[in-house]
Amino acid sequence: MTTAQVLAYPDASTLAMAASHRALLTILDAQCSIDAQCSVDATGDDARNGRAPIARHHVDLALTGGSDALRMMELMSRDSLTDAIDWSLVRVWWADERFVASDDPDRNALQARARLLGRLVDEGRLPESNIHEMPADARPAAQADNADDERTSRVLDAAAAAYESELRRELGDDPRMDLLILGMGPDGHYASLFPGHPEIAVTDRLVVGVDHSPKPPARRLSMTVPLLSRSTRTWMLTAGDSKISALSHALRHPRDASVPASFTAGTSQTLWMTTAATMR
Repeated sequence: MTTAQVLAYPDASTLAMAASHRALLTILDAQCSIDAQCSVDATGDDARNGRAPIARHHVDLALTGGSDALRMMELMSRDSLTDAIDWSLVRVWWADERFVASDDPDRNALQARARLLGRLVDEGRLPESNIHEMPADARPAAQADNADDERTSRVLDAAAAAYESELRRELGDDPRMDLLILGMGPDGHYASLFPGHPEIAVTDRLVVGVDHSPKPPARRLSMTVPLLSRSTRTWMLTAGDSKISALSHALRHPRDASVPASFTAGTSQTLWMTTAATMR
């Protein structure tokens, strides 16, 4: 794991602008990196002129919901760098999702489509097959509302297992994100891993169902700490006076289950993007 870097911007708007530009540059840089082996193997005119084949690789990007991430996505959609990216090589995942109907406005995926992804799909630049949404609750609303805890648990477990299978099918047995962008709640939760709830301690699954979330909606799906911690780059976006205490605790006490966001970590980069007011 890496040592966390903290950037405190003047305000939430500047944070969102910086996160937007940084995310697009990170994706673009990954796509424009020259493969070292190709450089060694280059011969003839390519070698003499310093040109080498460019290795194009998929970039796996995991998103979340929340006000800070949504502001970032809105700005990404307007940034000219968006047009420089080959979105056919970007696969989009979610760190967590509200387990509601597919057309429910609470869904993180629906909000991301409204701000960024929908435009890219409509323009034919991001294939629909590259968008890997977490499962939605396919049950009629009345049935979901009246289900007992045991039945709800089975449905959530099946949905979590389905997403884990999709991750393994697409990314192999050791799936990991290239860039994971998260947010933190005032209670210190990240993804949909909440303090005082057992899901923060799950280590034998990549995705878990969450019932009785203290923040509505009550039913959710979330990547677990082992998967979240395998991301190459992990960024935490968090702004607002209500998060002062949780931010301070998370930075001072890593891997403390009472503040799940303290588990935030990337294998190459761990970046906290916040505001000066939130650092008080």
